[in-house]
Amino acid sequence: MLYRADAQAVPAHLHPGRTLSAEEENMADHKQLIGHLAALMTIIVWGITFISTKVLLRDFTPLEILFIRFTLGWLALWLVCPRRLVLTDRRQEWLFAFAGLTGVTLYFLLENIALTYSFASNVGVIVAVAPFFTALLAFRFLDGERPRANFFLGFVVAITGIGLISFNGSTVLQLNPLGDLLAVLAALVWAVYSILTRKIGAHGYGSLQATRRIFFYGLLFMLPCLPVLGFSWDTARVLKPVNLFNLLFLGLWASALCFVTWTFSIRRLGAIKTVVYIYLVPVVTVLTSVLVLHERITWMSAMGTALTLLGLAISEMRRFRLWKSAGHMVRSGETGD
Repeated sequence: MLYRADAQAVPAHLHPGRTLSAEEENMADHKQLIGHLAALMTIIVWGITFISTKVLLRDFTPLEILFIRFTLGWLALWLVCPRRLVLTDRRQEWLFAFAGLTGVTLYFLLENIALTYSFASNVGVIVAVAPFFTALLAFRFLDGERPRANFFLGFVVAITGIGLISFNGSTVLQLNPLGDLLAVLAALVWAVYSILTRKIGAHGYGSLQATRRIFFYGLLFMLPCLPVLGFSWDTARVLKPVNLFNLLFLGLWASALCFVTWTFSIRRLGAIKTVVYIYLVPVVTVLTSVLVLHERITWMSAMGTALTLLGLAISEMRRFRLWKSAGHMVRSGETGD
């Protein structure tokens, strides 16, 4: 099926001097709400994946889990929509290839390898700076997406909260240069992936077929790593009920469904507004650990959760009302009102 590059109409609010009608504003708000709900659902599932991965690591290596989950995801997307994606310009192929390399292969490999050299708390906090990198890249490469003051304030508040969650019970921050550097690179490549996804969406391609093509390239780039890092084709461990359940969850829900909804959210909200939901991943992980693993929640993790939610709320504000009020007071003083 051929998708036209001009399939997406330019939103009315991007036309200079154009005033939106009440009906158009309601429709825009509705689309924004759906985008936020899709991003929230995606992050809730991704927050739970840490528990599934922890269970699977008893029998599988990180690379084996990664390859199996995205193979299942790719096959599921083909079954749902077997139509071939035809590009309007063959030069756009590099967008899909680079998105697969960054969002599938490099991000997960860098994060998993970082965990072997550094503490999970360090990696959790460092990877959460992905929204900051995304904002910088969006400012440079995406027209119309510029981070505002509320984004940076929300970033500081959220990272403080994530720090409290991650270093809960630890009084000393221990740095591990190699592992921490790999975590920084993981955050950076995820930011690049978010920008590429936004660019792919701008060409009018459907989220499902675009995600399937990205998965294909991710798996393709993963193949050279299999003999180097080791991969066992033993199917007996896959057929264990607990392993099969978790692999299906990671492949069908966390990969096939959630990458589609993440791409959809980026198209609706933009890269910056969507990627800040990453702040919620450690929050979901903490809550899931309490409910499923019966772990105790401490005052530090509770405070960290509250700060993270506050940081997300600040980042998602349409306008920073405190700054707006201050500016109005200054202007009023200058005019003598």
